[in-house]
Amino acid sequence: MLKKKNQYLLTKVEALSFSGFTTQEQLSVGGLEGRPFRPFVSGERWGEDWAYAWFRSSVVAPRQAEGKRLAVMLDFGSEATIYVNGAVSGAMDLQHHDLTLTRAARAGERFEIVAEAYAGHSGRQPTFGESFLYLVEEEIYQFFIDLECLYDLRNHLDEDSLRVAEIDRGLTRVFSVIDLTLREEALTRNIGQCRQILKPLLECVNGSTAPTLHLMGQSHLDIAWLWPIAETKRKIARTMSNQLALMEEYPEYRYVQSQPYLFQLAKDLYPELYARMKAAVREGQLIPEGGMWVEPDTNLPSGESLIRQAAHGKRFFKEEFGKDNEMLWLPDVFGYSGNLPQIMKGCGLKYFASVKMFGTYDNIGDPFPYNTFVWEGIDGSQILAHLLNYGDYYPIRINPSFLIHQWKELVQKDGITTRLTQFGHGDGGGGANRDDLEFMRRLADLEGAPRTKHGSPIDYFEDQIERGVPDAKYVGELYYSAHRGTYTTQALIKKLNRKAEIGFREIELWGAAARLLRERAYPYREMDGLWKTLLLHQFHDILPGSSIHRVHEEAQAELTALNRKIDVQASEARAAIAGGGEESIAVFNSLSWERAGLVVLPEGVKTVSDASGNRLPVQWHDGVGYAEVEAPSLGWATFKAGREERAQEADVPSAVPAVSAVQATASRLENELLSIEINERGELARIFDKTTGTDWAAGACNVMRMYRDQPSDFDAWEIDRRYRSAELELTASAKVTVSASGPLFAAVRVERELNRSTLIQDIRLRAGSRRVEFHTTVHWREANKLLKVDFPVRIRTNESLHEIQFGHVKRPNHASRPHDADRFEVSQHKWSALAEANRGFALLNDCKYGISVDDHTMSLTLLRAPTYPDETSDQGTHQFTYGFVAWDGSFFDSPVVREAYELNYPLTAAPGGAGGESRSLLRTDRSNVIAETVKPAEDGSGDWIVRLYECKGATVTCEVRTDLPFAQACETNMLEEEPVELACAEGAIRLDFRPFEVKTLRLKVR
Repeated sequence: MLKKKNQYLLTKVEALSFSGFTTQEQLSVGGLEGRPFRPFVSGERWGEDWAYAWFRSSVVAPRQAEGKRLAVMLDFGSEATIYVNGAVSGAMDLQHHDLTLTRAARAGERFEIVAEAYAGHSGRQPTFGESFLYLVEEEIYQFFIDLECLYDLRNHLDEDSLRVAEIDRGLTRVFSVIDLTLREEALTRNIGQCRQILKPLLECVNGSTAPTLHLMGQSHLDIAWLWPIAETKRKIARTMSNQLALMEEYPEYRYVQSQPYLFQLAKDLYPELYARMKAAVREGQLIPEGGMWVEPDTNLPSGESLIRQAAHGKRFFKEEFGKDNEMLWLPDVFGYSGNLPQIMKGCGLKYFASVKMFGTYDNIGDPFPYNTFVWEGIDGSQILAHLLNYGDYYPIRINPSFLIHQWKELVQKDGITTRLTQFGHGDGGGGANRDDLEFMRRLADLEGAPRTKHGSPIDYFEDQIERGVPDAKYVGELYYSAHRGTYTTQALIKKLNRKAEIGFREIELWGAAARLLRERAYPYREMDGLWKTLLLHQFHDILPGSSIHRVHEEAQAELTALNRKIDVQASEARAAIAGGGEESIAVFNSLSWERAGLVVLPEGVKTVSDASGNRLPVQWHDGVGYAEVEAPSLGWATFKAGREERAQEADVPSAVPAVSAVQATASRLENELLSIEINERGELARIFDKTTGTDWAAGACNVMRMYRDQPSDFDAWEIDRRYRSAELELTASAKVTVSASGPLFAAVRVERELNRSTLIQDIRLRAGSRRVEFHTTVHWREANKLLKVDFPVRIRTNESLHEIQFGHVKRPNHASRPHDADRFEVSQHKWSALAEANRGFALLNDCKYGISVDDHTMSLTLLRAPTYPDETSDQGTHQFTYGFVAWDGSFFDSPVVREAYELNYPLTAAPGGAGGESRSLLRTDRSNVIAETVKPAEDGSGDWIVRLYECKGATVTCEVRTDLPFAQACETNMLEEEPVELACAEGAIRLDFRPFEVKTLRLKVR
């Protein structure tokens, strides 16, 4: 009976005819005049990949529709956005197959229907189907919801219970009374009798021990995934128009929509829809909640990026709706950083919710232990977290079995009486349908199913606090035991992201300085747009590389253009400070310590001299000139520049040594500190430390290893835990030559074949440095392969250290327990290390996020080549740099963090003498306190914001000194709010840091 219900509750009025046309343009419903509409017939195939079709038809309510619900079922062969009388009114999608034109029709009422349908991109044209106008028999519809609710409930209760017996008795009576051969009013009366039989069964309520589920209406909408952003622009209109229609019919319905970016799309593209959205927010039915601009990956973005996600997201909701977000909602993100609790608290986010931790497929050995718990970050910050079961993610509908399943799947029940449950179709948007809301009305407190409360997710968290937070605490990162390939897939996007994050630091620091010292206007408006471009592309299916080819192609183009704009802005700010001219150059250091390093000389500069007139060492390599210079903390130094005609002057004193301390042959690199032997494959056979007389290598290092990479599912996402058993032998020898021989650095060039791919690598060692760099180019021509580089070293330890946002985490380098074994591939930022109490070894990188550590072997993951959902993933040329540094002494005293920063943040130069001054804007007296960000305040006040953090995991008191002319110093939250004045004397501010603490200072500059 239930399977055939539509034939009883729907009365077909007439078939609808449509005319239409196809296009690749982004059109609006108001821009269709003069377009080539033509009739379409059932069975006709239409469109092409990425195309859209616009269809239109007119409907007149017939006499028999008077007072009844009038609906259309439309079949264009694809998802479609539906407009009725010019207003976006709903959608045809996976969960919404009909559209109500009116709940109380008036005979003769006309409806102009326009639809925008997507042809898809699978190479198969959609088929235009049949569409009909229907009358909905409301009483019959309500009966079938009653019937299904009770039937589904009894099928999930104890067969021997009294409740099941009573339901069976009622259903038996219904089946004896119902007569589906009746028609129209007679059938309606008959159905009414049946509903009266079921009514007492639907009025039975639970006893005192029934659990309560807090229901949260939502529709997770991936901004890009198996569709491009262009399609998301339609999906948000489809989703919101459907949900607004439900809100109008069901005033009790509350719907949560996250991601301000989606609201911005609606505001820009669908102003009439957005006006209705704003009205629904005012009425409390539409709940804008979620915490960040988009739902970003949290493993790969920098700490500053995550702060900006929250800052831009919360600002939008506050400015548009007066709503201050309290929850970070990241349902589909592939693991959660160990410093996210601190970032959340600093941005005013109290609660965390997700569903992803329970959806780990076959790549897991140790399931997550909690649903509701206190989550403690690496600095000790604590927030209240709730993890919904993965089954919550794709619910087809709310019904008794769904609610019962939610309670049964709760992994912790001791002292827990409530849980948060989302409903509504997600991934590509959609949300709830009418059946969901009808079931919800019946399931408020139906005996046998959990009680339900419906509203904002914040209600759940506040209720949980009132009841008492469970005695469950989880410390550190929420490692996701799946999707480990997303640390590496789409390497270019990850490199462009890293480069943009570094570039923003340069713009903001030098832009603030240029405004203060040179009265150069700071580009606030442009910076807002540039940051939002980066934040958008940190979405959890773009930055991780798990989308279709078009998404990646567009992301690469957008991020490349973004980096060009960033470079221009940063260069112009530095140029404004330097002041121009050919006689001098200013060398800029954006890091918060004095450093010596190589700088690329501006075009035309051949020699560089210090303030005393001493010629500094210069080296030319591959047509680029380098000088070794020193620059102050967060500042610049000035040098005299020699042009070509002055390069031969004999009377200029020289600082170039007569014999270089760095030397190279085809088999050896050497400086004052290290001697490195290189074998015929370009591997490091020996890493000899001249200071201690020891060899760091426990075997050949810089060993390229390639594996077949064919996970059982989720190609772009996964690295299978058994990949090491499928290694490909790389037997080709290498061509090894000397490519640079001093005086500043020496390099050995390695050229070799890697299966079908080609490697060209300069192994570089600077004079006086313990850092060895591998400047690498790979012409990558593989499919379903994984490339790693191994460094087995003589370190004995049971854990490895990995940089994350504003700190680092410790992870096992063994597989003793299931959760240890699950972490066979992990994420990092700029470095990972193995350390004993008195020495250590670290791998550094400029854009590589995936790494595995097995015992004493560190394996940096360089490239992947998945073929789904992007069949061309990572094909082409990749350029990247990694390196290592070994040290003696404790990790606290090690140079690791600074070496990693210096690899990623090069010194830069601009023509001009900066007014003849060298200057340090800010410095700290503790090497483990880093100024991560220096920028103008977001409010345009001219105040300076300085964000610092403790990087080694130690409690420390630090003095921050600045020569900025500031009148007041305050500590604020990460959103630059809630200032607390700090004591300061003679340009110094004293700060106490706990391990990994982030502090934000606001300096009121005169």
